[in-house]
Amino acid sequence: MTIVDARTQDRYPTRVEPERGRGWIPREEPTVGLRARKGPAQPDELTAHARDGFHVQRDLLSEEEVAACSREIQAMAEDPEIRADERTITEPASDEVRSVFDAHLLSEHVARLLRQPRILDRARQILGGDVYVHQSRVNFMPGFRGGGFYWHSDFETWHAEDGMANMGAVSLSIGLTDNYAFNGGLMLMPGAHRTFVPCLGRTPDENYKSSLRAQKVGVPQEDDITELARRHGIEQFTGPSGSALWFDCNSMHGSGNNITPFPRSNIFVVFNRVDNALVEPFAAREARPEFVAARDFTPLRP
Repeated sequence: MTIVDARTQDRYPTRVEPERGRGWIPREEPTVGLRARKGPAQPDELTAHARDGFHVQRDLLSEEEVAACSREIQAMAEDPEIRADERTITEPASDEVRSVFDAHLLSEHVARLLRQPRILDRARQILGGDVYVHQSRVNFMPGFRGGGFYWHSDFETWHAEDGMANMGAVSLSIGLTDNYAFNGGLMLMPGAHRTFVPCLGRTPDENYKSSLRAQKVGVPQEDDITELARRHGIEQFTGPSGSALWFDCNSMHGSGNNITPFPRSNIFVVFNRVDNALVEPFAAREARPEFVAARDFTPLRP
């Protein structure tokens, strides 16, 4: 009898040619793990996460923690060696830093933060098992010139270009500045995480070099976005610094440009379940670099 590894089956084909069609695919995995253990997330938070694909955690960081993290990540962004590293992404229209990847490897504050039970145990609780860090970065959206990101599902990219077979990951965005409704805050479609929307077009070689600055491949068609918005509506993550958003890997989300004087920055971390470790990419010739998609699947411990 031939045993087939479930992680090698492409249950969510994407980057398809237009003539093949792009029918939506119902999600197979639960949003909150069936083996969800006891932890810091309250039952109503887990219910909201399963229903909407996200939930907000107020006051995750204290004012002192926000200040300490902010000082360290600002120093990272100004460090000439880090700025010249390929892990640092700048704005397409300026030389300002947009993202610095491997935040948990470059910042002691971030590394310690992710291992604290209030964060690590919540990630384990949501996903129902041990987790590792698939990706981490700090994001900067400067006032007046901060560029947004078009509507997309992270899982679509991680599946196509990184080899993440199943929807077993959750993202955490921690606001280090106030998130207003008008300074480029993240928008999400509650409930859209239950549907996988394939995208059109083949993945170009080394697509990550351009997509990390302005994503053009791996984004849904406008009629798909229109129908999802009609069915689910749109909500926005707002809140004072220290607030956090947990959202499912298949959440449909995006952000607009920041044309206000108020900058926005956040710590962004993706926890993936250890038994969902990456395989070969499903729709790309080669895997992206490890700073974008880690292949060290060692479980994160307190």
